Amino acid sequence: MEFILYLLLILFATKVAGDISVRLGQPSVLGKLIIGIILGPAVLGWIDNNEFIHYFSEIGVLLLMFLAGLETDLDQLKKNWKAAFAVAIVGIIFPFIGGYSIGELFNLDTTYSLFIGVLLCATSVSITVQVLKDMNSLNSPEGSTILGAAVVDDVLVVILLAVMTSLLGTGEEVSIGLLIGKKVLFFIGVLVAGAFIVPKFLQILSKLKVTEPVISMALVVCFAFVYFADLLGMAGIIGAFAAGIAISQTDYKHTVERKMEPVAYAVFVPVFFVSIGLNVSFNGIGSQIGFIAVLSVIAILTKLVGGAIGAKLTGFNNHSALIIGAGMVSRGEVALIIAATGLQESLLLPEYFTSTVVVIILTTLFAPPLLKFLINQDKKS
Repeated sequence: MEFILYLLLILFATKVAGDISVRLGQPSVLGKLIIGIILGPAVLGWIDNNEFIHYFSEIGVLLLMFLAGLETDLDQLKKNWKAAFAVAIVGIIFPFIGGYSIGELFNLDTTYSLFIGVLLCATSVSITVQVLKDMNSLNSPEGSTILGAAVVDDVLVVILLAVMTSLLGTGEEVSIGLLIGKKVLFFIGVLVAGAFIVPKFLQILSKLKVTEPVISMALVVCFAFVYFADLLGMAGIIGAFAAGIAISQTDYKHTVERKMEPVAYAVFVPVFFVSIGLNVSFNGIGSQIGFIAVLSVIAILTKLVGGAIGAKLTGFNNHSALIIGAGMVSRGEVALIIAATGLQESLLLPEYFTSTVVVIILTTLFAPPLLKFLINQDKKS
């Protein structure tokens, strides 16, 4: 029954930490991330990143992005698609150059330097989504641009990683044409399913004579989209987000949103926030403090500046552009997965794995307060 103790600790600690964070003028998610570091191997060692944490956190981040999709204004998302592409592309170029340069600065082999560049290209908006929701900015032009850019970023980074793995890694050669074809197939599939299949599916199965058929079928849609995304090499969170958007266009949007939020935020989402902090370990990083410090600064600045320039090029003013750049800073679970893949494919030196994980966590901790500060400044002006 160890997992029950873990769940007890996580649910209690995240709510208290979130409350303290808000009282200190910070977003609640910052406290939840920090409590994960405190409860995990880095400090107290009360919770291990075991199989229970893995599965619950996976469901947590999927439900978080599913709810984000449900609450997204599709018209606003369509309106800002050019900005989303610009933010994603410029927000990849800058971190790639920055990461590669840091690798070269610390005399790493070219292969390892290139991989660090790819690693810094990643963006995870699962943490950003929580801040945007708390600040009622999810459907603002900035929020919609961040969400759209994250989808484009995911596609481009997966392709970059596949190219590196094929050319420099230990895995099998990957067909880039097939890889891109799978991404196109995914978007066509979710568009067709969202427009024609999902509404009919919910309409028919919502009439089942059982408890909460609408919520159950909404979860079926969510997990089907997630599985389809994973099958075609996309991040599961993109599938969950797409499922939320699909259901948001039906008559069941408000019912699903109202009943899903308590389930997600009471149990699964807190485990996800804590799981990010559990990846931190301070073992053996004493000799790499300089590397961690420099790479963290470059990771933050290149995404912030790159995203801001992309937004500025498409008509956003300086402050809105900075908000968008800040929303792209968090690397979160996406970069953690890429780091693990790099280690497996011998694209990342084992002695640098812990250091890169610490950098990923630092960007994820830095993003929420920065984003909240910039949004508050925007509202005051």
